[in-house]
Amino acid sequence: MVFDYCSITAATFNHERYFCTDEERAWLWNELLKELQVVGISIGSWVVLPNHYHLLVECRPLSIISQPLRRVHARTARELNQREGRPGRRVWHLFNDRQIRSERHYYTTLNYIHYNPTKHGYAQTPLAWTCSSLHWYQERLGFEWMRDLWKSHPVRDYGKGWDW
Repeated sequence: MVFDYCSITAATFNHERYFCTDEERAWLWNELLKELQVVGISIGSWVVLPNHYHLLVECRPLSIISQPLRRVHARTARELNQREGRPGRRVWHLFNDRQIRSERHYYTTLNYIHYNPTKHGYAQTPLAWTCSSLHWYQERLGFEWMRDLWKSHPVRDYGKGWDW
């Protein structure tokens, strides 16, 4: 049921770009995946960008997600700071969570997550961005399904100004 899902967005402090390469984004994604799997949280969709990420995860109650994210943020901040010789530097700013309220909210969120690299100018098209669940959806459900979903659940101004 879609009401058991929540949308998570986490941003780096001052929107600094710490995950600029495919390898760095894959590392963050693997850290998130590992931690969420340990606590049994299913992931509906995801994207990792240079300065933030979005997740659509199955979790009820919403509070279940905070501890795994804090652990990932602490580990990745320590590792980044160690690599760059900047102990104690603040890497993560905050994360926002929102319970999914309807089927329309679920699918619009899914589209928003996959469109995010294009929205921010990191990729010409969502398919050009490698660190995203979009490729999984395309392989399993096909391009036609995704195009129909985009038409039936457009993004418009979804997510505008959430952290400013």
